[in-house]
Amino acid sequence: MRPPTPTSTPVPRSPAPEPPPPVPGARTASLTAVVAVLLLVTVAVGWSPLVSLDRTVAVELHESALAEPGFTRANRILSDWVWDPWTMRALVTAVVLALLWRGERLLALWIAAASLVGAAVQQMLKALVGRQRPVWAEPVDTAHYAAFPSGHAMTAAVTCGLLLWLLARSGTGPGLRRTAALLAVVSVLGVGFTRLYLGVHWLTDVLAGWLLGICLVAVTAGSYERLALNRGP
Repeated sequence: MRPPTPTSTPVPRSPAPEPPPPVPGARTASLTAVVAVLLLVTVAVGWSPLVSLDRTVAVELHESALAEPGFTRANRILSDWVWDPWTMRALVTAVVLALLWRGERLLALWIAAASLVGAAVQQMLKALVGRQRPVWAEPVDTAHYAAFPSGHAMTAAVTCGLLLWLLARSGTGPGLRRTAALLAVVSVLGVGFTRLYLGVHWLTDVLAGWLLGICLVAVTAGSYERLALNRGP
């Protein structure tokens, strides 16, 4: 009589690894980067419809600035003091110091690095594109360096975007977040308008500054959150 054939015990399979979670802000970063690059190319090649739009907006706003000196002075105060890039950087510095005081060194480093990268990117692009600012027979304000992208617009977008992200991840109440979001929107849109109204930038300079600022904030937030996930609790 034959001995019974031993049955093999199936080896349990290890569960398939879960796919990594999507990087927060990756889609926003990709979309804004693509649009910003397209805008840069059209500006660099001097695409006539865009040049014509820039010129039309600039001329109409400059005529208004000459006709309304009081409103023009108000725009200069907002642009040169309230929403100046150095004002924005001072705000970032205060936030970084507060994070360091709370012991959040990595987050403080991330915010400081994002602000520095933003300043470096805008200066690099200004030198690379070398776009001339609008020239007027009767200027109402002056500005230095090349025009593209707008440093005021980009710095405001980076600063306000980073602060909104910090508020969101810190679990602050909805009332404070809504107020901060309103102030951020007013600041970002407002500084872009002042640069156009004062005749020191073209419309596409401001649009590029906004796009690049949003892209940098998305990359900063996404990379930090991914790092936090990988480090675990």
